[in-house]
Amino acid sequence: MCFWRKKIVTLTEERLHTLLSPRPVRFFPQVSSTNDVALEWLREDAPSGAVVVADEQLHGRGRLKRIWHTPPDSALALSVILYPSISSLPQVSMLGALAVYDLLHDLGVQKAGIKWPNDVQINGLKVCGILPEAAWQGETLLGVALGIGVNVRVDFETVSAELADTATNVETVLDRRVDRSELLAMLLGYIDFWTDKLGSDVLFQTWKQRLTMMGRQVAVTTPDGEKQGFVDNVLKDGQLIVISDDGTSHEILAGDVSLRVEG
Repeated sequence: MCFWRKKIVTLTEERLHTLLSPRPVRFFPQVSSTNDVALEWLREDAPSGAVVVADEQLHGRGRLKRIWHTPPDSALALSVILYPSISSLPQVSMLGALAVYDLLHDLGVQKAGIKWPNDVQINGLKVCGILPEAAWQGETLLGVALGIGVNVRVDFETVSAELADTATNVETVLDRRVDRSELLAMLLGYIDFWTDKLGSDVLFQTWKQRLTMMGRQVAVTTPDGEKQGFVDNVLKDGQLIVISDDGTSHEILAGDVSLRVEG
C-alpha cells in the first residue's frame, strides 16, 4: 500500500520546541553548517543534549573535507552537543551511527547496516552520514558537536547525479511519508540512550556487530593510498584492521571503504 499522498509537515521552531521540550533546541530555516552553530553554542556552555536543527544546510561537512548541501524540506540536518571524556571520544561517531540504525529498525527497516567508519546504509545505499567535531582549549576537550544528516526525501538528481546510484531515502524505503519533526524526536531518544553508554564495551560491541564489511574483501582509499585485503577486525578506537594478500596488517583510522572488485 502506498502512502505518498500524505501531507508533508514542515519543520518549524514552534513545533520542535513543543516536541522536544525541555531539551534546548535552536532551529534555522537555512544555515551554513549546524556543526558550526553547535560548536559556537558549546563554547557558550550549552547543556549536554542541546540540538541545532536546520531545514536547509548550505555547507555541511563530510569526511575528507567534502561539502554537502542539504536542500530544504528533504532531510534531517542536525548537530547534538555532547561532553564525552577524551577516552570515550572515538565512540561518539559510533554512538551516532547506532542511534540512526535503531531509528531505522524502529521504523520497520530490515536491511540497515553501518558502513565503516560512519555511514548508515539501507540495502547497501547510504541514508545517513555522521561527522563529530571536537572543540578544544589547548589540551582540554571542551565538548563535541555530533553532526548527523539523514536522507528523508532528497531529490538526488538535483544534488549530485552520483548520489542517485549510491544513496537512498527513508521515505523511498518505507514507501510512505514521514514527519521529520517526529523522526527527529525519535532519533534524539536513541542518541540519549547511547550517550548514557559512552565509553562502554556494550556500545563498541553493538557497533561492531552492525558493521557491514567484517570479514569481507575490501579496498580502502586512505590519505596514504589504497589498501586492499579482507577486514580482519576493528579496534575500540575505531581503527579498521585490513589484512592484505601478502599477509601485511594495516590499521586504518580514516578512509573510504568499498567491496573489493576481483580482476
